[in-house]
Amino acid sequence: MLYLALAHGALLLAFAAVARDPRGIAGFFYHPRMLGIVHLVTLGWITGSILGTLYIVAPMALRISLPAKWADYLAFALLAIGVIGMVGHFWIEEYGGMAWSAGTAGGGILVAGIRAVGPLRSERVEPAVRAHVLLAFLNIAGAAVMGVLLAVQKVHPFLPGYTLTNVYAHAHLAAIGWATMMVVGIAYRLLPMVLPSEMPRGGRLWASAVLLEAGAAGLFVCLLLRSRAVAVFAVLVVAGIAIFLSVVATMLRHRRPRPPAIRTPDPAVLHAAPALLSLVLACVLGLWLAIAPVTASTPAIATAYGALGLVGFLAQMIVAMKGRLLPTFAWYWAMANTNYKGPVTPPHEMPWRPAQLIVVGSWWTGLPLLVWGLASGAVPIIRLSGWVLLLATALDTVQAGYILRHAYTKPAIAQGA
Repeated sequence: MLYLALAHGALLLAFAAVARDPRGIAGFFYHPRMLGIVHLVTLGWITGSILGTLYIVAPMALRISLPAKWADYLAFALLAIGVIGMVGHFWIEEYGGMAWSAGTAGGGILVAGIRAVGPLRSERVEPAVRAHVLLAFLNIAGAAVMGVLLAVQKVHPFLPGYTLTNVYAHAHLAAIGWATMMVVGIAYRLLPMVLPSEMPRGGRLWASAVLLEAGAAGLFVCLLLRSRAVAVFAVLVVAGIAIFLSVVATMLRHRRPRPPAIRTPDPAVLHAAPALLSLVLACVLGLWLAIAPVTASTPAIATAYGALGLVGFLAQMIVAMKGRLLPTFAWYWAMANTNYKGPVTPPHEMPWRPAQLIVVGSWWTGLPLLVWGLASGAVPIIRLSGWVLLLATALDTVQAGYILRHAYTKPAIAQGA
């Protein structure tokens, strides 16, 4: 619950900043305001959501126990302090506090990773899924160390190479090696529950882990060294994502009957579909950037690539997964509150349907506007996209509270018993 509150607050602040000061983030993306917003999305929303949902996914989808202990609260506190410190120092353009903020956030993720790795050794976890999760935590550790070094570099320059390529190396290790690797691994367990379909198994799950890891690590090294082999590792990343998409296609071909009470269209699927489309478009643009020579249009393509990957795919896929996870989480707790006797509100009846559809429509409208506005530098379009996505996030936050109230309601039958 703490992680989810941090995540929603971070995304609300990110889109509010876009809506209120679109001119401040227009143009070339490497400046403090844009970096502050990027870290609200990546560290606040994406990382906060991943770590928070692990406590739901672990028992429900991975079939392991992950009870919250003092170390878990320490991990959250470190991440929250680090995110606030990083974004705050970016906003006031005070780089002296960057290093400790980045180190604090990285320490929180490290503690959370240590807590998660132990139970993952259970034989109940699909080995290929376990590999995705373990590699993701390994990669975020490397990205965190690089982030601290980049923060120190701002005050005391010491790193060799070109600043922008060093930043690109850090960003790709975090976005591909951490967030994408984790989302792909967890999606192998959650998407069959969302669709529903058969659980995927076999060599393709291992292939996606190997290719994504080789591609992310190779991109990191090649960008640091400014090597022309970047294109080779970009192809490996795209190949890993292509295998993941082929597994998703197999799930769609082997769908199981849906429970008749489930409402259609399913908002989780309506979010997941454009998220996967954004992933495909980001792959195309990423390959182009890795292969094509630098031209006047390269900055615009790079901006569109980043927006599609971070917001279009990662941020929106998390919205899709939460749409199914939170009602299930609330249902389990509601059942516990009745001493597992029931009755309780079914998960599919917990969300407020009009809000679900407005959130879907706002994402479908706001994301293309955001990509278009950032790529073209059109300030009015950026402002409009910010307001639309802020509306979507605000409604989604209210919706989360509306759903989660069921987890804390003690029915009269249980109280009387």
